[in-house]
Amino acid sequence: MITPADETLLRQAIALAARAVDLGDAPYGSLLAAPDGTVLAEAHNTVRRDNDITAHPELKLARWAAAELPPDTAANTTMYTSCQPCGMCTGAIVRSGLGRVVYALSTDRLIELNPSGAWPTVPQDGPALFEEARLPIDAYYRPKQSPAD
Repeated sequence: MITPADETLLRQAIALAARAVDLGDAPYGSLLAAPDGTVLAEAHNTVRRDNDITAHPELKLARWAAAELPPDTAANTTMYTSCQPCGMCTGAIVRSGLGRVVYALSTDRLIELNPSGAWPTVPQDGPALFEEARLPIDAYYRPKQSPAD
């Protein structure tokens, strides 16, 4: 459920998107807030400026949170973002342990506004070579015990 306090912070994320456009960047902005509404960090899209396809604001904030916040603090934050996070950013948000995301514009509505923004799909084949692929996984997650153990 989106509250009036959420709407206030969401408007700040939209303002970051507008500021990004003024700076010549793509129109996406996000912020990360503590439970009391204190803004902990903010970012906007700099894909073109940085020549970095991963320079989405949601991914930047997820990286920041994972590096700078203890897990229990991250779990109590909310990310406010001008558009629904893409798959790449969603994965980072999950891995960083953020507690919640509130977005303004859905991906479907974004594509209605910018039809050229729809992403093509890339074929994927697999799984294959399970026994070979499991070796580095087993080595990492189940290291062999030394004889003295």
